[in-house]
Order: sequence, then C-alpha cells, then structure tokens
Amino acid sequence: MALSMPAARPLFDHPRYWAECFGPAPFLPMSRAEMDQLGWDSCDIIIVTGDSYVDHPSFGMAIIGRLLEAQGFRVGMISQPNWHSKDDFMQLGKPNLFFGVAAGNMDSMINRYTADRKIRSDDAYTAGGKAGKRPDRASLSYCQRCREAYKDVPVILGGIEASLRRIAHYDYWQDKVRPSLLINTKADILIYGNAERAVVEVAHRLSRGEPVGSMTDIRGTAFIRKDTPEGWFELDSTRVDRPGKVDKIINPYVNTQDTAACAVEQAAGDAPETTTDAEVQVVELLHHPRLERDRTVIRLPSYEKVRNDPVLYAHANRVLHLETNPGNARALVQRHGDRDVWFNPPPIPLSTEEMDYVFGLPYARIPHPAYGDAKIPAYDMIRFSVNIMRGCFGGCTFCSITEHEGRIIQSRSHESIINEIEEIRDKVPGFTGTISDLGGPTANMYRLACKSPEIEASCRKPSCVWPGVCDNLNTDHSSLIGLYRKARELPGVKRILIASGLRYDLAVRSPEYVKELVSHHVGGYLKIAPEHTEEGPLSKMMKPGIGSYDTFKKMFEKYSREAGKEQYLIPYFIAAHPGTTDEDMMNLALWLKRSGFRADQVQAFYPSPMATATAMYHSGKNPLRKVGYKTEEVGIVKGEKQRRLHKAFLRYHDANNWPMLREALKEMGRADLIGNSKQHLIPTFQPAIEGGYHSARRKQSTKPGTPKAGQLLTQHTGLPPRETGAGKSKRRGGANRPQR
Repeated sequence: MALSMPAARPLFDHPRYWAECFGPAPFLPMSRAEMDQLGWDSCDIIIVTGDSYVDHPSFGMAIIGRLLEAQGFRVGMISQPNWHSKDDFMQLGKPNLFFGVAAGNMDSMINRYTADRKIRSDDAYTAGGKAGKRPDRASLSYCQRCREAYKDVPVILGGIEASLRRIAHYDYWQDKVRPSLLINTKADILIYGNAERAVVEVAHRLSRGEPVGSMTDIRGTAFIRKDTPEGWFELDSTRVDRPGKVDKIINPYVNTQDTAACAVEQAAGDAPETTTDAEVQVVELLHHPRLERDRTVIRLPSYEKVRNDPVLYAHANRVLHLETNPGNARALVQRHGDRDVWFNPPPIPLSTEEMDYVFGLPYARIPHPAYGDAKIPAYDMIRFSVNIMRGCFGGCTFCSITEHEGRIIQSRSHESIINEIEEIRDKVPGFTGTISDLGGPTANMYRLACKSPEIEASCRKPSCVWPGVCDNLNTDHSSLIGLYRKARELPGVKRILIASGLRYDLAVRSPEYVKELVSHHVGGYLKIAPEHTEEGPLSKMMKPGIGSYDTFKKMFEKYSREAGKEQYLIPYFIAAHPGTTDEDMMNLALWLKRSGFRADQVQAFYPSPMATATAMYHSGKNPLRKVGYKTEEVGIVKGEKQRRLHKAFLRYHDANNWPMLREALKEMGRADLIGNSKQHLIPTFQPAIEGGYHSARRKQSTKPGTPKAGQLLTQHTGLPPRETGAGKSKRRGGANRPQR
C-alpha cells in the first residue's frame, strides 16, 4: 500500500470574513486610537506576543497577523504587555473570536538565560535591546492574564515555545520534567509547527459559531480530552518501538536506496535487546484494518511515568520523533493525571504557491512606529535579508528547527523572492545596495527534496543526510544558482551575500554551486558548522565527519583563488554536547591549533525542550536507537567544572584557561602537550598579566572587511542571543532563521 502526502485545503481558498471590507491596515493596531483611525469598533482576533512588534515576515506574529487579516479578520496586536495584571490585556477590548498567544520568536527561557543559566543582559527582540520585557515561561503568564481579562474568550496558543513544550518535556532550568504546556496554560488549543493552516481553519470555524471544544480534527494541534473516542485503535508506544508480529513499523535507520528500504521492519517473536538494524527484515507495508493510520493513536508513557523514569522519557522522545513525517505520522496521546493531551499529526507543508502568498502579504517591513527611533537588534540583523525557504532535513539532534518547521523543505518561487528584493530596494530605509542574506534555516536546501513522493511520504528516517546523504535525495542546486544569478542582475542591487549556515556536505555534491557561491556571494568569510571533529560527539549530533569539511575547504580555497579573492572559512563548534569526552575536546583543541583558529566566543550545549540531544542529556540513553534499560549509555557533561573544561579546550589560546588545562592534561596522561614549542597545545609558563599572552599569527591581510588568518571565531547563533541547540530560528544569521 503506497503512501502519499494527504491533501490540504489551500490557504487562499477560504471564503473571506465579512470584515475584509476594512482592507489591510498600515500596521496591525496596538492601541484603541489606532483602531478608531481604522474605523474598527472591535478586534476579531488579538495576538499577544513577547517580542516587540516588527511588521516583517521574519517575525511569527507578523506572519500570522497579516495572514488572518488577508482572510478578512480585524487583527490587533498586544506586544510585551505587563504580565503582572490583566490591564494591558484589555487595552484593545474584548476580541470577538479569540486570543492568539505566543512567547515570541524564541523560547522565553532560552531568550533570557545562557547555557550556564545566567541571566542575559539584553534581548534582541525588544526595542532598545532591553532585557526583562517578558516573563519567564511567557506563554504561561500570557494565557493566564488573557483568561482573567475575558474568561469566555478562547485562547489559542502557538509559537516556538508552544511547539517545543507541547509534550511532557525536560526543563533545563528546573532540572526536571514538566508537563505539556497545554496543561499549565489551560489554553483551548495548542498549535505547533508552522501555524498557518491550523490558525486559519480555527479562525473561520469560530467565526461560523463552532465551539472551540469541538475542533479535534485539525492537523498540527494539541488539545485535552478525557479518553480515546470510539472508532480509534490505540497502540501502546512500547510496542511501536519493539519489532514483533503485531507491530509493523518503518525502520528509520535503514539506507533508503529504494522504496522497499523505506518500508517496514518486521521480526518474529520478541527480539532481544541486542538486535541490530542489519538483522531486521525489510518487507512491504501490508494493509491491516486495525492499523489504519488515520484512525490509530499511539499512547506514550504518561507524564507521571516519564517524569520519574528517564529511560521512559527517552523512549517517548524517540517515538515522538518517529511520528513527525506528515505523510505517515499517527496521532499521539499522553496521559496527564486524569486527562489526555492529544497530539494530531503534523501540518501538511505549504506549497510554493502558498509560501508566495504568505510572504507576499502587505508587510510594512519595519517596526511599529510606537517604538520611535529605538533599535531592535533582531530586526537590524535581518531587515535586508530574504527568507527563501523553511524546514530542514538535517535532523541535528541539538537543533529545534525540525521540531518546529518540519523536515520537508518548503520553498518560494523565484518570482516571489525577486519581488521581495525589489521591495527592500525601493521601500526599506537605509538600503545601500547589499542584500545581507538569501537563506533560511540553511543556505542551500532550497528546493531540495526526495526524488520519489512515495518514498518521502513513507520514510521515517530522522535525517536525509546522516550518516550519509541518502541516495534518494535530490541534491541538484541548479535552481538556487539560477536564483542567485537573477538577484545579482537586479538594478540597484550591488551585492547579494549568503549569511545563513551552509550545509557543506550537500554543497560538495554541486561544485558549480560552490563556485557560484565563492565567486560572488561570500563577504570575506563564510560560516559553516562542523560542530566537532571527533566521531563520538558527531554520531550523537547526527553530523557528518570532519572529512566532509576538509573536502569543502579544498573546494572553497580552489574557487577563491580562481576568483582572485582572499576569503576564509569560519567553522563553529559545540562544547559539552552529550557523547563528548575530555579526550574528544582535547583532540578538537589540537585540530583548532593545527588549523590556526582561535575561538573568541564559544558554544556550550544548551538542552532545549524536546530536542533529541536533550533526551540524551536527561536520560543518559541514546534515542537514535531502540531505548532500553540495558542499551547504550551516553556520556553526559553536566558538572560545572567539566563544562568549563570543555569550553576551555575550545579557547586553548586564552591564558586564563591554562592552569585548568595543565591540570586536566596531566590527569589525562597528556602532559606531553604542555610545552613552549609550536607543537604543544599550551605553554608551561603563565604570563605576569592575566590573559596577556597572544600566540603568534601568520601574516595578516590588510584587505578591509575580511577576517585575518587565525581569525577569532564569532558565536554560532540562530537567533541573536543563543549559544546553541536552542532555538537555528532557526534564526541564524538573523531573525529570519528559526531557533536551533
């Protein structure tokens, strides 16, 4: 039985609500005075957000607000309200349909705290960069205040914080498992992932008078119910993850070289703990009336069980990630006390026409005038950049992009992207001719997809590029090359830069793309993210070996020479990731020294909610394999001393770290790395002035704007203030990328 992607109603196919007669607003109103100017007596929908309001498609609240406006609804905006009382939540009056609540473009805890649990001094999504303008766990506070303001108004919860906390999840800041955010917020519906389809359907159904409690059939939503409805077949998750006669599940780790390889794993009897993927038989997917996917719900271990048993937590995390392909995902349910939290399958990805529709809405492309001349750092970073796609099939275990945006790439058309560049050129203040980025969660997954729709719909692999690039993946970069060339030819556009993180293991499949990129779109340096050099941590990150980096580096240098340009690669690395040993970090430090790199800011692993690497961190198990009490243990770096040591290895050149490194190297039996020659990692002496030692550098280039040999590595971020693993929004290189 071949699977296919379910059909979805196009976003632009809904009848418009009667209020469309008011037309689009210059900005979604943030005050009653603005509503009066627009002739509104009330708002149909009010969006509450933890970010300053920037009317730009890199900001989630603007996309959802403008999309609902295009459907004919009057949409108001409450930005960064005072959460200590209900007053600010009543400033626009009572919404006719619902409150839409989101913490912002980042998880509010990741936004406020560093990986060392220290409070950040600024907030890139706030006017003036001021910290403290949103509460911890902002979704929770905002939903509570909305209920206090108007208790009979439905509350619809969304955003990346809701996506990552929709299920019982490990919370790094409290070091415990917290329940689904839906339970604590008491929202009526939680929308996860890309919210366009679900929020449009919810709005239209509410406008027709349908009770919010009856909306249990919308993909990409979670809600609370008492029990499993009649007509559904309930499957226990501990059977889904164990080969046997009853359970016929797709093996997510076979090499998908043909349709059969994406089919089903089946083994007779109870397989022992040592069963390997190679021993699992791959057969055709057989139809079974009791296993109709659209009427099957998988029951995960309850909140109380995963809270008390880390192994069950890792198991639940594994099953959740196996059910993320919109083509074959089944509903999930998890008990919380006497209530079930039900998770419908993920939303159907947007088509190119729908992506064009969403990004073609009448955004002002600037912050709301209420902020005056105050700078919003996240906006300043992305105001001249263009988001060309969504999603990521990389599956990096520390990254939140796939959990939020999905693994299927959703791309805009050339025409839509070119129109946006022209709009930036003609309308955005301060444009000098340089587009700072054409990208997204990655720079070069634009229009890449599985060669077979049937395989794509049935595949359950968590990554299309690990442990190697799947043979079924189309890696043709020609459409992206054509886009670059069209953009460069636009009048008034002097330069197109690529700032999004490059997936170099894909780029090497297209030498023409690498040549095009290096010859025209590198602003002196190019950031890429090997993340590590050692197989242990790389296998837990689901990242390619360092050999892929070496291959790309040779191509980069070759084409830079041919173009007559002095350009440099800036690689980024993660310290203290699950599966990393002290020896791994020592070897990485030696690689950095041999390569002439000196890291300025370093990344420490940040356990973001729901990520696979976070499940490793909490449980000590590897959810990339079948999870059991006797299965593979993963080494975890949790103690403050060891975390500081791993970061110190990344900054081996900093004299402040030498005492710690000397002690560690001696304990590791590697005192031979302590000495005063170039072959040694650190010297035997300590400078008189703390931090006063500087290693010799190669001859530096005087070319302005280009990094020097041995360049300090800047922080690898997705969203401006993050370390790593939280949130690539992904949004890396700028706010138009999603949280990693």
